[in-house]
Amino acid sequence: MPRRDLPPPPPPAHLREWLDESVVRADRARFLQELGRCILGPGRLLTLWAVAAVFALGWSLIGMALRAVEGHDPLSYLFGLVYAALGAGVLVPAVIWFAKAAERDRQLRHLLCAWAESDRDPAAAALVRAPWRSLTWLLTSVALGALGLWVTFAAAAEARPGEVTYGEVTYFMGLGLILWITALLGLGKAGAHHRWSVRAFGTGDRGVSGQAAGGSAGGGSTARSRAPRSASRGHRPRGSGSRSPSAAPGA
Repeated sequence: MPRRDLPPPPPPAHLREWLDESVVRADRARFLQELGRCILGPGRLLTLWAVAAVFALGWSLIGMALRAVEGHDPLSYLFGLVYAALGAGVLVPAVIWFAKAAERDRQLRHLLCAWAESDRDPAAAALVRAPWRSLTWLLTSVALGALGLWVTFAAAAEARPGEVTYGEVTYFMGLGLILWITALLGLGKAGAHHRWSVRAFGTGDRGVSGQAAGGSAGGGSTARSRAPRSASRGHRPRGSGSRSPSAAPGA
């Protein structure tokens, strides 16, 4: 699927009756697989890391500006202003990139939910669940979060007055915070997708099959319960019903 193209939404229920069911199911399986790959595929993970890298680059320029300002001379202030402008020029496009990625992710999630609710297909459900994708996001995010926490707390713990400046401490703590927030985003996305897939395909398919089984069992019990009534209507016991005219009251 191209970068800017999204699959169409599922056809409405009143139009689905006129379409070939096998074709609709094939399209549903293909679109679900493509949407799942776009949401939790390796490319999406690399995109998240690329956005984090751009944020880290912009924050590095901000950190250089903070360290330059600590020189307390006009030339240092000039370099600090230049570094701050460059950092802002990197961070602003990163924010726009992140907002567009979040909007695209929302559209993909909406289409995935719509196609998942359109029909029931265990084979397509297995492709969408893909627990190894959620596990990949989970493990990489845990490693990235551990690295971010180590950078943050190590920079604060190893700071010594006169040896490490406030600008350096601020830079390393901000860099660790960027890594930590990126890890939290990855963990949240992996957990949300796994929870949604279990709710949409795991319990949903079992619920549908259970409902069908319960309906068939209920139909059988209904048929069995109706059988005596039909038999009683066909064979009326003697002495039941209205009295015959020939029967004498005193007999």
